[in-house]
Amino acid sequence: MPMRLFVFIGGLVAATGLGLGTVAYATSHANAASHTNATVSPTAVPLGDGHVSSSPRKGYVDSCSTTFPPAPPAPTPPWIDTGNRTWNSQTKVAVEGSVSWPTASYSVTVTGTTREIRTNDLPVDHTTGVFPIAGSDPAHAYDPNPNHIASDLITWNLPADPVAARRPTCTSLGPIGVLNDGVVLYNALDANGRDAAAHEVLDSCGGHPDQADRYHHHDVPPCILDQATGRSTLVGYAVDGYGIYVERNANGSLLTNAHLDKCHGRTSKVMWNGRETRIYHYDATLEYPYTVGCYHGTPI
Repeated sequence: MPMRLFVFIGGLVAATGLGLGTVAYATSHANAASHTNATVSPTAVPLGDGHVSSSPRKGYVDSCSTTFPPAPPAPTPPWIDTGNRTWNSQTKVAVEGSVSWPTASYSVTVTGTTREIRTNDLPVDHTTGVFPIAGSDPAHAYDPNPNHIASDLITWNLPADPVAARRPTCTSLGPIGVLNDGVVLYNALDANGRDAAAHEVLDSCGGHPDQADRYHHHDVPPCILDQATGRSTLVGYAVDGYGIYVERNANGSLLTNAHLDKCHGRTSKVMWNGRETRIYHYDATLEYPYTVGCYHGTPI
């Protein structure tokens, strides 16, 4: 499939930020194992490297790009266990600092059949780390991200009641949605086609800026997950209009890939447009691809 470009106020989508490590960068593996564990430990999250496809597959990113430059040679970071193909989200280093963004803005307005989302891509309810990453920050040894965080005005007009496309479509590098902190969401890949959540060094709320100075997430980060304690919580929107939810079972655990379809979603009863509705939606998981594997609807 051809690469798809999204044009927003603020410019063209740029590739994700830096990522280091010696684990091979992703290619399409027809026989790669499917990560469908009944439960996922945050200390042994299945590594998503190699789980890139040119068509919808459960546990994969259906990516509009399937060839990527190799990552620069570097030691494997200590939180990645290449032997067991897992990574430890609890011991992974985070970028230091606590920067507030008082000019942050985010709004969602439904008018008729349209849901208008406006954001300047600065977090409205949490701080960020210090970027560029300082040389004195231990995170710098693993990812010397030189990018800044800048305001980026974005306006999206999404369908208030999205419908399924004739067939799922691929996700591109760059924004695939927005979370309720006002920060855009990228897919699960870094610029080298690897599991971004595992390889890229992020701040305490799971964000970092790319080469366009656009701050972004690659999953639903702990600062949002920890507040979503109910059975189902709407935490964002994908660019096809469908909601992104945190759903929990009776024990309070997140769903896994085993519960979801090839696009990392399912149909269930959730609160949508102010009422309980049985509708398709994407789900946040602890395991790759974390949020959106492909588009169930038609992206803008």
